[in-house]
Amino acid sequence: MQKLIVILLAFSAGFSIMSFELLGGRMLAPYFGSSVYVWGSIITVFMLALSLGYLTGGKLSVKQPSLAKFASIFVVAALAILPSIFYSEQLFELVFAWIEDPRYGSLVAATLVFLLPSVVMGMISPYSVRLLTVSTQSSGQTAGFLYFISTLGSAIGTIMTSFYLVLWMEVSQILWFIFAILASCAVLAFATFTLTNKTTSQLACNAVVSE
Repeated sequence: MQKLIVILLAFSAGFSIMSFELLGGRMLAPYFGSSVYVWGSIITVFMLALSLGYLTGGKLSVKQPSLAKFASIFVVAALAILPSIFYSEQLFELVFAWIEDPRYGSLVAATLVFLLPSVVMGMISPYSVRLLTVSTQSSGQTAGFLYFISTLGSAIGTIMTSFYLVLWMEVSQILWFIFAILASCAVLAFATFTLTNKTTSQLACNAVVSE
């Protein structure tokens, strides 16, 4: 069950990252337009954030990895989304007033709003790899499979957001939807951790009694 849960969480993280990235263009457009400069800024910020997230998540996964710690990453990711819901417009207006060049203005604005949440979401993939790796011989296969799952989630998140969600909901509603996904993943991970520990403790007690 733990393996299936980790796979589902990796998929959800991939979905959330790409949905968030696509919304970035829509959020910046009223202030800086939707030119190649703006999309270049968004992609640069997300790629940099994900690289930092992969590095940080990999280091964090070395120190006694557990589903409880995995759940905490989703909690932080969900909380990191909140400023983009409540304060993104004010930040964009300030940057727009200070920096007239749409190239650098969009880069600064994207960094302020999208960098931190993307770094945290980037931590999820390497941590999930560590949770499922049982031996050094299978580590490469495990990493490849989980990055496949995460990328598949990203592809579906891209299609769903660009084809459907932007037609059905406002930007703020989609952001709340992403928040709900991340928060639900945190609850699911922690519940699985609790259930697994309870089952392990019960089996240990039964083994002692039988002896």
